[in-house]
Amino acid sequence: MDLTKQFFKYVSQNIFGLLGTSCYILADTYFIAQAAGTDGVTLLNLCLPIYNFIFAIGSMIALGSATRYAIAKAQNDARGQRYFSNAILCAVLASIPWMLAGVFAPGALLRLMGGDAGIVTLGIPYARIFLLFTPFFMCNYIVSAFVRNDGDPSLAMVATLSGSLFNVVFDYIFMFPLGLGLAGAALATTIALYLSWLTSILYARRNYEGLQFPLLPHGYDKAQLAAILKVGVPLGLNNSLYSVGHVAVQAVYNMQGSVFVAGCSIAGRVTGIAGIAITSFSSAAVVFAGQNLGAGDPDRVRQAVRSGLLLSLGATALLTALVQLAAAPIIALFEPENAAVTAEGVRYLHICCSVNGLIYAAMYVFDSFAIGSGASWVAMCNAMLDAA
Repeated sequence: MDLTKQFFKYVSQNIFGLLGTSCYILADTYFIAQAAGTDGVTLLNLCLPIYNFIFAIGSMIALGSATRYAIAKAQNDARGQRYFSNAILCAVLASIPWMLAGVFAPGALLRLMGGDAGIVTLGIPYARIFLLFTPFFMCNYIVSAFVRNDGDPSLAMVATLSGSLFNVVFDYIFMFPLGLGLAGAALATTIALYLSWLTSILYARRNYEGLQFPLLPHGYDKAQLAAILKVGVPLGLNNSLYSVGHVAVQAVYNMQGSVFVAGCSIAGRVTGIAGIAITSFSSAAVVFAGQNLGAGDPDRVRQAVRSGLLLSLGATALLTALVQLAAAPIIALFEPENAAVTAEGVRYLHICCSVNGLIYAAMYVFDSFAIGSGASWVAMCNAMLDAA
């Protein structure tokens, strides 16, 4: 298959999966806004850095291990099959601090994020539930990354879309007919992730001889762990630095009042739609670089860089234009009776979702090819400069 078509096939299915995820995030925000108003949306904004830290660790392990597996597979190295069990073990261990925080200190964590007494009281059940399910967040990233890298991104897409549909439906059922409120929203999200993870892993155990999918982690390989971290740390560092910056900015947001925070929170979730292309092409770039260098074909890597850059810029420009054109009606969906929230959200989108997206699209594609090629220090330096 032509490399550009192969690259586009991989990315397009990843984009559909992420679109499903974005839809459930927007639906989650909408239902919470209806149930708890601006306080509920403010709570989501406080929880976002926590989720981003979990995502940073999970994506670091997932992409690092899946990329090393892709390289080992291209080199016909049977030891590569053990990367999966080592990744699951790392995810379980990395989840323990977050689970302990969910049991003993969800309120303290929300106060650290800048929540006042009322928001903390509202948010403790929500934060406790999603923190306790941290292993399923991380393991879901790992399973999806391995299945995509083993040649069938359509399975990861179907699992993600199925989980997103479940989340939207049961968000409503748990929050309103069953009266569980914000705890119901967290419960729907975590159950959907668990079902998505379980569907992928059971299907892959039956259909992919190239992968070993133990239901429980076993074994530990220091050399493989070091290889995973070499690829994954730059990606995790980038997301972690973003979260640290978000916490600092949150303190400034809180000074502006709940209307400003709610508008920016809603707009921040909308910008995730424009960032889908960047995330998808970056993930594909790491995989393609690792696979083709592992197979000794650097020319295909150079061709993939050109194709990936053009496709990422084009897709990001299209999504950004759509968000800009529909900014006001999108924000108004969440707070139809609060024009001030809509105005703040639209202003946020006009500033933070514009030509800067094209810069990020180019930077992330180059960084991801560098990571897949073994030059992870390039991405790490860019992450530090971006955070500064």
